[in-house]
Amino acid sequence: MFGRGKNDETPASTPAAEETHSGTKGRATPSRKDAQRARKQFLKTPNDPKAAKAAAREADRAAKARAREGMAAGEEKYLPARDRGPAKAFTRDFVDARFTLAEYFIFIAIAVLLLGFIKNQVLSTLISTGFFAITALIAIDSIILVIQLNKRAKEAFPNEADRKGITLYALLRTLQLRRLRLPPPRVRRGGKPVPPKGSKK
Repeated sequence: MFGRGKNDETPASTPAAEETHSGTKGRATPSRKDAQRARKQFLKTPNDPKAAKAAAREADRAAKARAREGMAAGEEKYLPARDRGPAKAFTRDFVDARFTLAEYFIFIAIAVLLLGFIKNQVLSTLISTGFFAITALIAIDSIILVIQLNKRAKEAFPNEADRKGITLYALLRTLQLRRLRLPPPRVRRGGKPVPPKGSKK
């Protein structure tokens, strides 16, 4: 009669207890935005290790393909360190705007090598003389290019540190066929280098 009833023995449930029973263990309920972000991350990452590795390889291939496209388009952030900077871009334009004998040197050298197999003293003498003459012309043309490049570069980049390495960079580019050069030419033969940003010219 005076004992506790059955309803009195059962403690009233509290919000904290309900949260504990529901699996949240007393932690604050995550917001909808956080929950959606976690769900997307979960869906992006495969649970299977093999699938995760395959996804990582695919992402790496996509990144490399994008980098190749960016380099082919001349995008600065995708260029190697040796090609970066306004002075290097100016040098590329200066070389690409000219016709240079140096870009055909490899073909000339191969032709001389093949003709050297012909056992004819007179022909061999003519080939050797012609090769040395062409080599001399290439050297003269390269010297003129370097002199003109340095003159123009000093006007565009008064600070000597900005022009560091452009001479060798220009000579190496002249040895490449125009259509195979990377970054690709952005000016036509006979054109003018694109002026650096902030230049009055």
